[in-house]
Amino acid sequence: MNWTPLLEAPLAIRVHFATVMPAFVLGLWLLLLSRKGSAPHRSLGLVYVVLMFATATSALFIPNAVGPGLQVGTLRFGFIHLFILLTTVGLTRAMLAIRRGDVRQHGKSMRGVYVGGLLIAGLFTLASGRILNRMLFG
Repeated sequence: MNWTPLLEAPLAIRVHFATVMPAFVLGLWLLLLSRKGSAPHRSLGLVYVVLMFATATSALFIPNAVGPGLQVGTLRFGFIHLFILLTTVGLTRAMLAIRRGDVRQHGKSMRGVYVGGLLIAGLFTLASGRILNRMLFG
């Protein structure tokens, strides 16, 4: 793995990477291994939510450098930026659901955030020209 592309990347990308990687691991643990409803699940779940909101927020400042995009001021948004909205809506729905005791909807929303916001969006970051692609494949 070549860390140089990340180390030379703009601050927004470094912040994004620093929040998305622990969220990826923590989310996987919460999804597959933790006892749902336990104190550790609730505490680490809150950490996960904060990491995911930080990940989504930092993504707003990452310009779309690959493919077509929409220019807004100095920022250029592409298809991958739709995951910001999906992640934010999913996290909000999950938090509201668990506050009203709807465990089923909470789980569904959190699985959607993990699959869409981390797995699917993560696959797009492997596209040619993206920093993660250059880190992993040179």
